[in-house]
Parts: sequence; structure tokens; C-alpha cells
Amino acid sequence: MLRLTRLSGSVLALNPDLMERAEATPDTVVTLVNGSKYVVLESLDTLADLVRAYRADVVASANPRDDPRPAVHEARTTLRRIGPKGRACVDD
Repeated sequence: MLRLTRLSGSVLALNPDLMERAEATPDTVVTLVNGSKYVVLESLDTLADLVRAYRADVVASANPRDDPRPAVHEARTTLRRIGPKGRACVDD
């Protein structure tokens, strides 16, 4: 959740996944996917930085650095020789 400040000074917690757009008109207006609008003190650049940091934190927490598993898992492939009649050959 992002902590934003309304023009009145009260603090608002907003889920950035529900944000549709943000505009500077000159106040920053955040529009959610359901049509709700919030006017906040943070600038458009600050809001973009907060969303970027939030998303980076989500990705980092999904794949912690101290996890012993590799970040990218390779698929295992079994290769088989195909004989002249299209059947797999058994290797000894």
C-alpha cells in the first residue's frame, strides 16, 4: 500500500494495483479503476517513484536473495534417439 497525503493533510493508504491513472492538474489526481478520484499532495514524479519502489519491493520479496534456489529454473529435457521405424531406441 502507498501512504499518500490528501490536501486536507490526512493520510490515505492506496493500493497501487487499483490505480488507473494519475494526472497533474496542477494538483495530483489519482483515478482508480472503479472511477474513484483522490487529490493528493505528492507530485506526479513522487507518486511514480512510490509505485516503482512498491513494485520493486513486491518482486524482491517474492524472490529473496538468500534463497538457495536459482532465480531462473531450467526445464529438464530428456533426449531420446529415434530409430529407423520412428521408435525410441534403448541406450545400454
